[in-house]
Amino acid sequence: MRVNSNIFTHKRIHHGGPFSIMHPSSDILDFSSNINPIGISPLIRKTIQNQLDTIQIYPDPESTQLRKNLQNYTKIPYSQIVVGNGATEIIYNFCQAFLSNKTPVLIPIPTFGEYESAAKLNGAKVSFFKTMNLEKDIDDFVSKLPNSGCIFICNPNNPTGNLISKKILQKIIISAYKKKTIVFIDECFIELVPDHDESIIKLIKKYDNLFILRSLTKSFALAGLRIGYGIGSKQMISILNKIKIPWNVSGLAQQAGVAALSHSFYLANAKKTIKKESLYLINCISKIKGFQCNATSTNFILIKTKMKSKILQKKLLKNKILIRDCSTIHGLNNNYIRIAVKTRKENEKLIKSLERL
Repeated sequence: MRVNSNIFTHKRIHHGGPFSIMHPSSDILDFSSNINPIGISPLIRKTIQNQLDTIQIYPDPESTQLRKNLQNYTKIPYSQIVVGNGATEIIYNFCQAFLSNKTPVLIPIPTFGEYESAAKLNGAKVSFFKTMNLEKDIDDFVSKLPNSGCIFICNPNNPTGNLISKKILQKIIISAYKKKTIVFIDECFIELVPDHDESIIKLIKKYDNLFILRSLTKSFALAGLRIGYGIGSKQMISILNKIKIPWNVSGLAQQAGVAALSHSFYLANAKKTIKKESLYLINCISKIKGFQCNATSTNFILIKTKMKSKILQKKLLKNKILIRDCSTIHGLNNNYIRIAVKTRKENEKLIKSLERL
């Protein structure tokens, strides 16, 4: 039996969520998953309940209605949108389509681990640029852009929470264009950034080396349904639509996505909560000895700790609180944890537990 040799060295990425630990309980308070803090909207919940009878029907393999709604939502043509079973499926399909063992890939770290994993699975030559704030190190980063390659940037970045401006991103895209390099921008948390709109979706019409990833999972609290979408040139999207598996997005997920996109004020309410509660968490946790909070622009906070992250995670689990141990994130070590921004009542419980350590 012949097997792709890259499979033997492939490493699955560790993520947060209740199933990241042994014997998860149903009443655990999950600070390890960066989901919209106000939860699923009543409209989406009602839509799912009303569509239960459609479970017996095969879903639209082209996600037609959802893509049309995404066209209205993003102002990008239907032909330039691909929908996936979560954003992660699109990352892997993108790497399968556009990367090979001849493709140099540059990834700033620490960041979301699936870029590295998917790129290596397809044999790409991956190199890293270590930085806790890419915008501050932008000139050095641009000088290292590969020729005829690909770069991955998460904005705002997971796990640091740093946000890169449109101006800086455009500088990267132009520099990469001159080197015939694709720029993959992950905007999965961009809709959960209060006060700033640094999305570069409009640049899709100008640069055919740009690909943007989005997710309904984080923005609309649909983690269990798995819905992501990608935006790129017609050629890129045509290829990605060609290689995706049939019926990759369930009917319920498609209907939930359509409902979510018609509920825009829901995001505005979420941003208000994120702005207020992220400041509250940072102010309170920074006063606790042994904890140093990273400034954040979105719905999660990276924290440097004196206590080892795995030990801290175990101690908090005794109080049925789950935080993200960042020791498994490339570019960080066992002195970092990440917490999601949640509601005041939930945040108070976390703070009290940290104070008792």
